Amino acid sequence: MSSFPSALGLSPQQTEDVVRAAAAAPSLHNSQPWRFRLSPNVIELHGDPRRRLPAADPADRELRLACGAALMNLRLALTHAGVRPVVTLLPRLAGPLALAEVRVQGRGAPAPADEMLYRAIPARRSNRRPFLDTAVPAGDRHQLEKAVREEHCRLHVIERHERAGLERLVQRAHREQMNDPAFREELARWTGVPQGTAEGVPVASAGPEPEPQDQWVVRDFSGGQARQRVAGKDFEDEPLLVVLCSYRAGKIEDLEAGQALQRMLLTATSQGLSASLLSQVVEVAQAHAELRRLLGEGLWPQAVVRVGYGSPMPRTPRREPWELVMDSGSPVNSPD
Repeated sequence: MSSFPSALGLSPQQTEDVVRAAAAAPSLHNSQPWRFRLSPNVIELHGDPRRRLPAADPADRELRLACGAALMNLRLALTHAGVRPVVTLLPRLAGPLALAEVRVQGRGAPAPADEMLYRAIPARRSNRRPFLDTAVPAGDRHQLEKAVREEHCRLHVIERHERAGLERLVQRAHREQMNDPAFREELARWTGVPQGTAEGVPVASAGPEPEPQDQWVVRDFSGGQARQRVAGKDFEDEPLLVVLCSYRAGKIEDLEAGQALQRMLLTATSQGLSASLLSQVVEVAQAHAELRRLLGEGLWPQAVVRVGYGSPMPRTPRREPWELVMDSGSPVNSPD
């Protein structure tokens, strides 16, 4: 196989490392719906239509959210490599599937805060197991809110009086999705994947099978192979629950929210915290509308995140960087 292509003045190895870091972002069912076109002066980020999840994500909002998270990692990896990136979202000349392009604004050493987040990229995990019943300190919560604000979004911390309403929405949305045969088939295709598969959620990264006493429904990603939970190790009664919101609905806002989500998750990782997403409530239209009313303030919910102190988790698999690189000669509107 030929040498990895280079971009933005980086060596082939540096470029490969940058793409690998970008691809460590979270995505719905670990579908990894991103591709990269590399050239000397620009890195383009494209959505991959072959990795759409039409039952869970018919409008591709979570696809763009995941690509926004990959863009955040890409920015941090470039900064680590000495490149100060400038980003254009939805670049018009790069084709209808292009979500962002990244160019060089300047060069220089990374700021310590950026380097801390970069180091957290390989350590971040989606932790679907029970957390400890230990409260997240107020100072750490404030840092999560600050991380989201830096990406032009808002973090709404669910207060005690809002918890019952959110729980009802999560449970109802979960039941509606599980009653949909197309959703169940899609979920089964991407979960409980064999060891060594480069995509989807393997059993080792799945949490225990949900049980009736669990207040906050965490999807069963085990493909029917969930390990029996240890006696007394139920899910925590009062996790820290936060809703990451944009101020409007739109494709650019989805990409901004994805960057904000990843900055928040990396900040949490650097604080020793674990996190997982309760996606059902933002995927089911009626539940999403009711969540908007619950939050008020004209916010657009993008992700509901459970945060706390959890046990170590294995990393979910990732495709190799060379699999993610688009042929520079392929048509801009082609899914390859």
